[in-house]
Amino acid sequence: MLLKIIGVLLLGAALIYAVFRAYDKQWKPPTQDFLPVWKDILLREISYYKRLSKNDRQLFEFKVHEFLTNVKIVGVETTINDVDRLMVAASAVIPIFAFPEWKYKNLDEVLIYPNTFGEDFATKGEGRRILGMVGTGYMERKMILSKMALRKGFRNETDKKNTAIHEFVHLIDKADGVVDGIPRALLEHQYTIPWVDMIERKLEEIVARKSDINPYASTGREEFFAVLSEYFFERPRLLRKKHPQLYEMLEEIFDQDLAAVKRKS
Repeated sequence: MLLKIIGVLLLGAALIYAVFRAYDKQWKPPTQDFLPVWKDILLREISYYKRLSKNDRQLFEFKVHEFLTNVKIVGVETTINDVDRLMVAASAVIPIFAFPEWKYKNLDEVLIYPNTFGEDFATKGEGRRILGMVGTGYMERKMILSKMALRKGFRNETDKKNTAIHEFVHLIDKADGVVDGIPRALLEHQYTIPWVDMIERKLEEIVARKSDINPYASTGREEFFAVLSEYFFERPRLLRKKHPQLYEMLEEIFDQDLAAVKRKS
């Protein structure tokens, strides 16, 4: 009996160690130069990058390259190219751009599906409504994105939607161990209660159909945070005009005043 107990304890310790090692994974720096063709793609496809100063573009390129070096991006039943890979990496970098040391240590792989998929990850048949998902359980440390939604998120900047940014915001939210709409990794403690109070007020407005925020935000605090982040990064000036307090809070969370950034042609 004692040997069995010892065996169970050793197995438990081994599992805890394995989990700790997985989350303590050290990211490798890029070992090659950032390709000129990648810069061309970023300039063509990523408006956020286009508005940056020369120095900030170099930092953005490094963070994108670092992400691509450490996270696998795999097409499932579809082919992907550098445009898709760079869009995924840009989606990861944009929310945390003000935090150069940030690493997505809770992510190993991004799976790109051709279009919508179901809860059972099926890409064909009925009930396919999902555009993006942060994995749990046996899908832990994975993300799934629809290629169609990924590209539309950057090519339509008026709809206040970007599925890939939405999912990476969920990962940021999850960095403290729980996805609850309170990004403790970025939000200073004194702002937590005001942020929660603001969420509750705005959720009431959405349910009462007195808001221009995507109704999907009303399904929970975690979705409110992710949906509002899409709005913040896609239409910052409109968000500041319509919801100044929410804009100020997101400016505090992400440490970015996007409404003040001038657009570059």
